[in-house]
Amino acid sequence: MKRNLTAIALLFAAAGFTACEDTIDLDVPNGKTFTVVDGWITDVPGKQQIRLTTTVPYTSQGTAPAVSDAKITVTDITANKTYNFTYADGVYSYDPGAGQKIGEVGHVYKMRLELKEGIFEAMDTLKRVPVIDSIAADFKTKEEAISGKEGFFARFYAKDLAGATDWYWVRSYRNSLQSRVEDIFTIDGSYAEDVADGLNFIQPIAEGITDYDKPFLEGEKVIVRIASVTKRSHAFLDQVQQQIDNGGLFAKILENVPTNVLNTDKNAKGRVLGWFGTSAVSFKEKTMHK
Repeated sequence: MKRNLTAIALLFAAAGFTACEDTIDLDVPNGKTFTVVDGWITDVPGKQQIRLTTTVPYTSQGTAPAVSDAKITVTDITANKTYNFTYADGVYSYDPGAGQKIGEVGHVYKMRLELKEGIFEAMDTLKRVPVIDSIAADFKTKEEAISGKEGFFARFYAKDLAGATDWYWVRSYRNSLQSRVEDIFTIDGSYAEDVADGLNFIQPIAEGITDYDKPFLEGEKVIVRIASVTKRSHAFLDQVQQQIDNGGLFAKILENVPTNVLNTDKNAKGRVLGWFGTSAVSFKEKTMHK
């Protein structure tokens, strides 16, 4: 596949410099296509979804095609219950009914995925999560805000659960769950193991729910979600975030993100990418008013 890339050459002279652009045609091979799993089971009542797509070439501008001919089941190994997920509108889903849930804290879940390439499985344990006590917000003028942007700067208050190491995924939204603001990955409400236990989430995390370049405005709503994750899921999510944010002068070389979706036939060459995880979730929201 050929794409145009622009190389900017800066020619320095004693009095200044000028810039010129050269167009370079690169023949980039499409590479092999893989199935990608995006599956997360929670303890939130209602429909649970798992998304299957295929990889696209690195230079592609299109959306990843959905995989519609797979068979997916999720088994609660602890309770010995199996849920059959069916495909519709681009996702595989299971609806336990109004007010019902399939995620239970402390239970172990196994996803089984049947594809033409083989049968794949992944397992995860649904961990505990703390409640969000409250959300506060301060209005700052352009002169008062470090970012020079006027608006409301929100922070949440929550306390890590004591007695064990807990890994959390904090996400904030603007007005609805379709408008993500920030993602933060934390251990015991801090950034490292064995630093704190049973204490309040530290200030940089509590205040990290606001996009400082685009603070919340009057009448807008901030929604905060804390989701529990296992240590392996935390490492996966953190690595994905690093790849997304990778760039600039000191950018690292892109690397393959691991997967926990493994071929049940160890001798087979079929491979699936992505992740299957589980979370207990707590929510809190606040509307901005002076």
